[in-house]
Amino acid sequence: MVTTGQLPPSSRTDLRSAPPATDEIVIGVLGDLAPASGWSRPVLLDAELLILVTGGHGSAELDFRALPCRPGTLLRARPGQVLRCLGPQLDATVVRWGADTLRGLDVDPDAVPAYRQLAGEDEDAVISEVTQLAVDADRHAGVPAARSLLRHQLAVLLLRLCLLPGPTEQPAVRAETDTFRRLCREVERGYQHTRRVEDYAARLGCSVRTLTRACLAVTGRSAKQVIDERVALQACRLLAATDEPIARIGRRLGFPEPTNFGRFFTREVGASPGAFRAARDRPAPVRMVRPRQPADSPDRPGPA
Repeated sequence: MVTTGQLPPSSRTDLRSAPPATDEIVIGVLGDLAPASGWSRPVLLDAELLILVTGGHGSAELDFRALPCRPGTLLRARPGQVLRCLGPQLDATVVRWGADTLRGLDVDPDAVPAYRQLAGEDEDAVISEVTQLAVDADRHAGVPAARSLLRHQLAVLLLRLCLLPGPTEQPAVRAETDTFRRLCREVERGYQHTRRVEDYAARLGCSVRTLTRACLAVTGRSAKQVIDERVALQACRLLAATDEPIARIGRRLGFPEPTNFGRFFTREVGASPGAFRAARDRPAPVRMVRPRQPADSPDRPGPA
């Protein structure tokens, strides 16, 4: 079990520095992710992260979902998501890696659940692998030959996490799951330009009905809802974590007219863009957006 919230001093790396090289692995602690002003508002992430809570109790808001944290809590975060951690005694080890770190390895980091509470042998095994990764990252820092070792250690860690038993759910048909994931990838590439299901169906070479059936099977929501939620999620991220003008955020997301963006956002989120931004400094005990699964997060967090 976890006995300390601190890495050995020699193993720490400042995560506040520039994003890692495309194939680099960086180990740090939770405090490195916080801006100088602390966690007063969510932080927009710029790299792949695995966060293992090692001490204290508190909560984390990942894309506006409030998650209880204690020793053994695991968070998987991706570039573009927003994170805020709350709890003065909350400690965690953070593993950060670049976009090409796992290239050529048979592991899908997106298959790792966004949130898990580890316990027993699973917790011990994950802690052991994270600790060894941190030690080797420090011991072999700057050694080109060690990059392969660290890459494979990270891959083993992620594979172990993928294999952990999760909550029992009625699985969707594999073909529908594959279609849903293909849609999510296309939405990631195109949500700033179009919200029309017909456009995505044409790109994927299938019908609107096929996309809707796949989305309903996986999420319980229509394809149009999945697309609109992705746009609303991005708007929430930018409103909460940046000071970019609201009208400019709307234009970036395909709304030339601020009034149209305001109507869309209010319909999806339940608050105006201005009201949502004004509330960003106040941690929410529950999600600040409707309890829908965002299109770029196909995994479903397990229960606390």
